[in-house]
Amino acid sequence: MLTKEEIADWLKGLQSRICIALEQADGGGKFSVEEWERSEGGGGVTRILQNGNVIEKGGVNFSAVSGKLPANISNALKLPPSDFFATGVSIVIHPHNPHVPIIHMNVRYFEMLPLSQGGDAEGRGDYWFGGGIDLTPHYVNAADATFFHNALKATCDKFDADYYPEFKKWADDYFFIPHRNETRGVGGIFFDRLSNTEKYSKENRFEFLKAVGETFAPVYTELMKRNSVKPFSEKEKQWQLIRRGRYVEFNLVYDKGTKFGLDTNGRIESILMSLPALASWQYNHTPEAGSAEEATLKLLRKGVEWA
Repeated sequence: MLTKEEIADWLKGLQSRICIALEQADGGGKFSVEEWERSEGGGGVTRILQNGNVIEKGGVNFSAVSGKLPANISNALKLPPSDFFATGVSIVIHPHNPHVPIIHMNVRYFEMLPLSQGGDAEGRGDYWFGGGIDLTPHYVNAADATFFHNALKATCDKFDADYYPEFKKWADDYFFIPHRNETRGVGGIFFDRLSNTEKYSKENRFEFLKAVGETFAPVYTELMKRNSVKPFSEKEKQWQLIRRGRYVEFNLVYDKGTKFGLDTNGRIESILMSLPALASWQYNHTPEAGSAEEATLKLLRKGVEWA
């Protein structure tokens, strides 16, 4: 039977493979490596690349932690009091060039310990997989958005034709900034609580998670290659900083992963590695009519069919 240790080992290997691919694509930057332990149980490896040729600041984090599930989390997830085990890889990359998009990926596994007999009160299992990938361009490039979504659709379609439309809508709804009435970017896929069913075994769910994880490096390194050599102006750089500000707003106000890390006494530097080195907030900033910035804002909405 598939164990939590096997899942964690694979995820730790994924972290290493992605860091190697990103270093090669960057052509200069190297990831620092910091191992850490959590007093309540478990630990992780934080890998950070700063001031590379393409990547201004990027993190590829692995963690495998355990302990008592805090009451506020068990209440929010509608779970009984329990110990827990959680492992995953979380990535956020902020590039120098405003024509290279920000990207985020998280692939994770959660398990309640000890395993109960038959799941919780709502019939769910004692474990689940979750995660997803989303893209946040500072300037929306339709060809890049289509390439990105087609790659995710191809990965999803290998497992279930319903996965991509379902998980794409989930991403549109999740990566949304209500107080701005705009999506964080052009979306991607998002999924959670994937456990065993009559149709899918635990092994099948894990194979899907693995496929999503392996999609990251070839897709993002291609986007780096396409866009990192494009020239940019000071105006475009300032727009990038404003868009990074929106990214910060989402991560600190709405992101469930950030909240989970803080609520479980996670390592703060690893949790907040998703924030850019520099960002900007300008009061009541409004793009010029007919500008590329205005065109991008018009595309930051739910339901755009890119694939």
